[in-house]
Amino acid sequence: MLKIVQAPNPILNKKTTLVKKIDDELVKLADEMIKTSRVVNGIGLAAPQIGKSIRFCIINLEHLGLPPFALVNPKIVTKSWKKVELEEGCLSIPGIFGIVKRPVEITVEAQNLDGKKHKFDADGMLSRVIQHEVDHLDGILFTSKIIRKTSGKPDEKM
Repeated sequence: MLKIVQAPNPILNKKTTLVKKIDDELVKLADEMIKTSRVVNGIGLAAPQIGKSIRFCIINLEHLGLPPFALVNPKIVTKSWKKVELEEGCLSIPGIFGIVKRPVEITVEAQNLDGKKHKFDADGMLSRVIQHEVDHLDGILFTSKIIRKTSGKPDEKM
């Protein structure tokens, strides 16, 4: 299992650099990140959270029936006007939860682990998790977007 970096580590507040080469090492890293997310019950994990300042993350929504996948150099290219408020938490900031307002739908451009560029639309939980992870890649923590703090576990719907 990979060690998860905790705030206030400065790597969490730093904008990441683009991945220049997709190789076996990156594929192995994706696999380790997915395994780690399963162990810690995470639904997403960005490279800075494991100490790597590269534009790379994994999304793991297996509990919703979606296979886990990696996003290389993801970029959100459009966001819907409609927004929704939901509770969020973060593996790098344990014990802190809060309501964050985010666009319901987004369009994402990224590469997969085969190096193929793709563009796709996401809504609901997938949209929210991608936005949270892309924020990590831009050095932004969810705590800077909290409308109001909450306590306890995040909503089951999340």
